[in-house]
Amino acid sequence: MYIADFHIHSKYSRATSKDMELDNLTKWAKYKGINLLGTGDITHFYWFYELKRNLKETDRFGIYNYKGIDFILTGEVCNIFEYKGVIKKIHNILFFSSFEKVEKFNRIIEKFGDLNSDGRPILQLEAKELLKIIKEVDEFGFIVPAHIWTPHFSLFGSNSGFDNIEECFGELTSEIFALETGLSSDPEMNWRVSKLDKFALISNSDAHSPLKIGREANIFSEKFDFKELIEILKNKRFEMTIEYFPEEGKYHYDGHRNCKVCFSPEETRKNNYICPVCGKKLTIGVMHRVESLADRENNEKPEKYVPFKKIVPLDQIIACV
Repeated sequence: MYIADFHIHSKYSRATSKDMELDNLTKWAKYKGINLLGTGDITHFYWFYELKRNLKETDRFGIYNYKGIDFILTGEVCNIFEYKGVIKKIHNILFFSSFEKVEKFNRIIEKFGDLNSDGRPILQLEAKELLKIIKEVDEFGFIVPAHIWTPHFSLFGSNSGFDNIEECFGELTSEIFALETGLSSDPEMNWRVSKLDKFALISNSDAHSPLKIGREANIFSEKFDFKELIEILKNKRFEMTIEYFPEEGKYHYDGHRNCKVCFSPEETRKNNYICPVCGKKLTIGVMHRVESLADRENNEKPEKYVPFKKIVPLDQIIACV
């Protein structure tokens, strides 16, 4: 068994613990039983060189190691662009096969945003163009759209996303083979949308502090190299994903956090999509958004799928005792 959490952040990302540095990442990965971590924030100058200085190459192509924990070069960016007169805001996870490829990539995209302002930089660049650049610099590099249902910054988000992936990536859609479900949805919810059947559904922690590492993750039968990972994802040949309960995700339901309003889709419709406290339009959450695009019932499954198991983090169990 080989457990991977591909999406985390470093201390260079906003609203992230200063403890998100290599020694703490490896220590907590060992506590949690995580074998491989995404580096996160690979576009940030200081984090890039810290990683390059400390990570050691392994005998597996594109996989590095630090103090017994494997790493793969990843980062997250926020693409903001206009599509048919509407502003779209999409978060994407980037995967690279080497530091050399990342260096070339960073030199190109720095003209589209300030890479050092945040570990997860904002790029004034279409998601499709981002993918095109990645493929130009790294033939093995790829993108996984992040937390695809989050209202404000995601592929299918209710506030600034799309209704289908082809609108976002156009003729390059075939280069996308995996999607991240996010903390506010689980695979079962995603199975309701048949147009997602061809994609592998992966789950990651999106950790901003060491304690959160591994709260969602992916279980593989054995170690892999970078090229093998691509084939595993394309063919959905991994064992399962580890999921938290999506009902606990902060974007699962509709509502307004500041107004302390939390509605099911049915309650939102009864209130005509208006917040009863402030009178403004409610934010449509993940559950409602999935329902609006679903063409299957709750108990239906695609022909080929990766199973999942729900867990509760130990610290939350202890807190309730």
